[in-house]
This record gives sequence, structure tokens and C-alpha cells, in this order.
Amino acid sequence: MKRRFNTTGSCNSKRHYMVRLDGRIRKIKEFYVDDGSYFVINRGRQYGKTTTLRALEEYLKDDYIVLSLDFQQLGTEDFADEATFAYAFADILLRTFQISGADDSEEMLKPLSGMREEHGIGLKDLFVRLSDICGNSPRPIVLMIDEVDSASNNQVFIDFLAQLRSYYLNRDKTPIFHSVILAGVYDIKNLKLKLRPESEHQYNSPWNIAAKFNINMGFSSSQIRGMLEEYEADYHTGMDTETVAEEIYQYTSGYPVLVSSICKYIDEELLGEDAMETPAKAWSTEGIEKAVKQILIDDIPLFGSMIRHLNEYPDMKRMFQAILFQGSEFSYSPDTKEISLACMFGYAVNVDGKVRIANRIFETRLYNYFLSEEELSSTMGKMAQRDKSYFIHDGRLDMDMALKKFVDYFTEIYGDNDEKFIEDYGRKFFLLYLKPIINGVGNYYIEAQTRDARRTDVIVDYRGEQFIIELKIWHGNEYNERGEEQLSGYLDYYHKDKGYMLSFNFNRNKEIGVKEIKLGNKTIVEAVV
Repeated sequence: MKRRFNTTGSCNSKRHYMVRLDGRIRKIKEFYVDDGSYFVINRGRQYGKTTTLRALEEYLKDDYIVLSLDFQQLGTEDFADEATFAYAFADILLRTFQISGADDSEEMLKPLSGMREEHGIGLKDLFVRLSDICGNSPRPIVLMIDEVDSASNNQVFIDFLAQLRSYYLNRDKTPIFHSVILAGVYDIKNLKLKLRPESEHQYNSPWNIAAKFNINMGFSSSQIRGMLEEYEADYHTGMDTETVAEEIYQYTSGYPVLVSSICKYIDEELLGEDAMETPAKAWSTEGIEKAVKQILIDDIPLFGSMIRHLNEYPDMKRMFQAILFQGSEFSYSPDTKEISLACMFGYAVNVDGKVRIANRIFETRLYNYFLSEEELSSTMGKMAQRDKSYFIHDGRLDMDMALKKFVDYFTEIYGDNDEKFIEDYGRKFFLLYLKPIINGVGNYYIEAQTRDARRTDVIVDYRGEQFIIELKIWHGNEYNERGEEQLSGYLDYYHKDKGYMLSFNFNRNKEIGVKEIKLGNKTIVEAVV
């Protein structure tokens, strides 16, 4: 069977190309399981949680009896009350024991199997029986529960966690599971975040015994390269695995399903296209750009969850809008609800104490979503769409003309607005103007390292040609000259001789228009509005 890149369900190294998990699994065993920790693996959707649990289960089986459950096996009715849950939990535990290969499992399991003949068994009785099983087990028992947050809006599950906590605190006297691993998107410590209408208890959870899980679940550039080298050994494409891996990482920051999505698209859909007739051309920077462009318009579950969460949590949505369009900075605080949620879902990360959107693909998808909400009513967008033919010549984008027309349109429509209005919305107007011009052919992204309240760099890709555009708020000639030098250095990084600068200038005596300047061997087209 040929291996493939996988974006649905857990990965198996015999059937899928995947990043090697050996080091990660070894650390989890050494630092958490062997230490007897109870802990939570909570990461965003499609972040490799189930794949990691299955690999860990295999790695632990020589030293432990591993009981791996999936709470999606339980229906809503199984959480109706304590007795119903106790029977349902015992049932899936019995079936899991039977496939675990545990020694003398029939004798060990008598306390659970006997529940079928009894009535009115609650959580207290269930845990007495679980304690008996753990006390008689020939090896320590590790309990894993995947998709645990699918049960988190049920009070009976909160009570189940409370029992686990109680036994954990008394495990020196009363036998219980050696280690418990819960996996899901929501942080179990914040389980009541999902319980309503008990808003006053939002952050009250019995799971305060969990060890902090510090293992990086994302992929590094070198790990992506290792996966690509396995693919290359099978197909001999001639790709530069180091360059391709680094480029994929730049777009994804190692978010597992996005890495796999890019690779899967190149492998299964891009090869054989007119411009990608050879594998070496497909597995290239240009091929990755095509894959990203397609992913950004695909209706994949991960993006669906993101948009749903934005609508459910408007404060988080407003925070992302402020970061993207106004260059606002937010200090990372796990106690701030929208920040905690954004990081828990995997859409944002803490970088040096500041909130950052997790990767370039998320950032662009958010830009597209926010802009699409206003695109139909945007005068700038309508003008750009109307005059699109002016900007495209022989399949190439004339960025000089596009910038010139933007200055004309912007001055006509928004020239009389005050400084605060332009500062808050100027960059949004430019992107609303740019989007219909490149839509369907080109793509854009924002260079996160240069984005702040004063400056944003937009990178536009159009049919293999790149345009570097610096958007900035005018803060005097000295600042402008410094910006020119920065842009020149940035052009060196991208091996470009020409760049663009768009300044939003609030001086009454400003000189509106477009001019071209030379800075060493670089040409910079400067536009002022």
C-alpha cells in the first residue's frame, strides 16, 4: 500500500507520511506517565492529539496496562445521571480491557462485570470497583480519554472528575490509576466555561490536580524535512527538502493539519498541472504558494470552527480585528477570557508576552473573512473591481498603476476624514481595494514581524511575481527615511530590486501622489494619501 499524506483522523506511519513522534512520546512517558502525573493534552482541532495518544499507547504497553477510551463512543443519554454514566463507562472500559492484552483480565474485571447484575450503581460504587481493579493489576494502569470535552457540558462528568481527583489525592492509601491523560480542545481546568447558565461558576473545575503539559505538539522545520525525506526516498522528485520544509513552516508555524494539507495538495492535485508538469516544480516555493492559495478557499472543518468561534465570542473577534487592521498589541494574559480562548483553540500564541495570531495561513484566512464582511459594501472594492483591467497587462500585475489609482480613489472618498479614522481603517481600505484585483489568481499575506501600530508589510504573490508593499502611518521625515532604509533591507531579503511604500499622512500641507526614488540599487515607489 502506498503511503499518503493524511488530513482526516489519526495518522499511522504504515499508511501515512507523518512527522516522527519518537522524541515527543519518550518525553511524555519520562516526564509525565512514569512520574504518575494526571494531565491534559489540550490543543486546537486537528493538532495531532489522537495520533499522539495512539503512539503513546503503543509505546507504554510493555510497562503499563493502557486503557484508551474515546468519549465520542458515549451518547448524550449516557450522561443522563450517575447510574447511567457508571454503567456506560464500565461497559467501554470492559471492552477496552479485553483488547489491551492484560494478564488474567477476566479475574481482574469481576468487580466491573458484576455491575451488570446490580442496580442503582453510582459514581461512588464505580470508583470502589475501579480501585479494586487497580489494586489487583499486575502492572500499573494508565487511563487515556480522548475527546474528553465532548462530555464537558454534563454535570455528571464534572462529578466523575471530582472522584478522580479525590482518589488521586489519596492514592498512597487507596489504589487507583497510575496516570490519567485527558485529551481535547478545551482546557479541562476551565470545563465550566461551557456550562450554562452557571456563568458564575465558569472557571470552577475539580481538575486542579493536573500537571502542566509543556510538550510542543507542533512540527518544527527539521521535523517537516524528515517527513519529506521519507517521501523523497519513495518518489525521487528532486525537491530541495530543506527549502520546501522551511517554506511550509513559514506558512503554518508547524500546525500539523496545515502542514499535511499543503503536502497532500501538492502530491495529489498539483502534480500534472500545466505549470507543474514535473514533481520538482510542484515541490517548490511556487507549488507551496499554489497549495496555500487553494487551502485558503477550501471549506475545511478547522476554518469552520474558527469562524464559528469568532461569532460565539465577539470580544475575541474584535481583538483579532484590532491586531490585523490597527496594529494593536495585546499583552498575553491567561486570565483574559478572549485571549485564553484564542490560545486554547490554537488561533493565537504567546510570543514574548504578546498575543500573536498562530500562523500565516490563519492570519490570511482571518483577513479574508473580515474583508469579505465589508467587501460588498466597500466603495474602494467596487472601484478596484470596475477598473481591474487597468492593472493587469499580459497576465502581469501592474502594481505601480494599482497604487496610483488607490491614491486617487482614497483621496476622493476619504480625504476629508479625521486622523483617527484613517489611522484605524486606512490599512483595511487598502486591502479591500487590493483583494478584488488579485482575487482568483494572486494571494497576499502580512509579514507578522513588521506589523505594529505604525507599520505593516504586505507581500503580494501574483503568477509567481512578488510585490513588497510597506503600509505606514506618517510620523515625520526622519521616520519616513528610516522606513525607506528598512524597506530596502527587506527587499534584499526577498532578492528584489523594487518595492512600494504607502504612507497615510495627516499633515495638512502634505504632497499627495506617487513618486519614484532611488536608494542605492533599489527603486522605491512611494505613494502618499
